[in-house]
Amino acid sequence: MKATKIIYWVSTILVLAMMLYSAYGTFFIHSKEGDEMMKAIAIPMYLMKLLAVGKALGAVAILVPGFPRLKEWAYAGYFFDLSGATFCFAASGFPFSAWVPMLVFVVLTLVSYFTYHKLRAPKV
Repeated sequence: MKATKIIYWVSTILVLAMMLYSAYGTFFIHSKEGDEMMKAIAIPMYLMKLLAVGKALGAVAILVPGFPRLKEWAYAGYFFDLSGATFCFAASGFPFSAWVPMLVFVVLTLVSYFTYHKLRAPKV
């Protein structure tokens, strides 16, 4: 059980740190390279701002104790955000090295989700 708890917290902290950094970057850090990247995958900036708010709210939902249904929605949102971003980069012709980090975070999100449920399961 202790190993499961460690795996949960490490994967969760990594995912939340990346999501919060991404949300922060969308609102406060504007680089020419980032704007060109969003144009290349055809995602408008107003949609990115909406996703940034969702990322921040998802982090709060996952960290606050209780509210299991809200956590489910947050994990689903993170999964769809990351898998959608991975697909957009792959479909836009970016090299594998550009979109594989997002694929790693998809896996980390799944690890966090499944270990969360394993920790919540009734003890037999």
